[in-house]
Amino acid sequence: MQIKGTAAIVFGGASGLGEAAARRLAAEGATVVVADLNSSRAELVAAEIGGIARTADVTDADAVAGAVEAAAQACPAGLRISVCCAGVGWPAKLIGRDGPTPLEHFAQVISINLLGTINALRLAAAAMIGNEPDAEGERGVCINTASVAAYDGQIGQVAYAASKGGVVGLTLPAARELAARGVRVMTIAPGIFDTPMLASLSEEVRRSLGAQVPFPPRLARPSEYADLACHIVANTMLNGEVIRLDGAIRMAPR
Repeated sequence: MQIKGTAAIVFGGASGLGEAAARRLAAEGATVVVADLNSSRAELVAAEIGGIARTADVTDADAVAGAVEAAAQACPAGLRISVCCAGVGWPAKLIGRDGPTPLEHFAQVISINLLGTINALRLAAAAMIGNEPDAEGERGVCINTASVAAYDGQIGQVAYAASKGGVVGLTLPAARELAARGVRVMTIAPGIFDTPMLASLSEEVRRSLGAQVPFPPRLARPSEYADLACHIVANTMLNGEVIRLDGAIRMAPR
């Protein structure tokens, strides 16, 4: 599917992987809705790429529906591309110093990362199925974001790994369901990326993390996530699959 002349929405598009995807999609000719909880940062990114900013919590059905509607109305071709990068990575062990970690912690992480992804997926796909199909019969593509933690979760990542494992698990059934409507569903599972989540770490720790990657032995760049997202959009045969983008890393227990 062509990117130029379409509308796209990027959830979590104000920073990190989402910002890189939003900038790249705009550079390729899409009108991009930058949907994020950080409204001031979303407005800044949208202004720089000629896009539209919307404040949206992915767990809020009304907020996501409003952002999707803005994208659907952004250009005549309609909403054709959805990228969901919104998520949190708050660590917690099952049992802490004071006993079992409160259930609310796990529920919140799973709500944002998994239910938020489902919320964005269902609403974006619903908007896409009304589009006119292209020459291949395609109406849209939804790209979700998991993590290598779905496969190699570390100590303290019970909720995070469970939520990202859920994103991996929904990819194929969602793709099978939406295939008849001409909408593809794909998931990217990133490894260790140089995003704001790592910004608080020292340079020494960042280099150490990068050295754990077999090749290339460095932190991945958000632009590499954006490159893959754009290739997924362009390559119609990619559907119902999870792609690890991790330099062949397999995470240690801690």
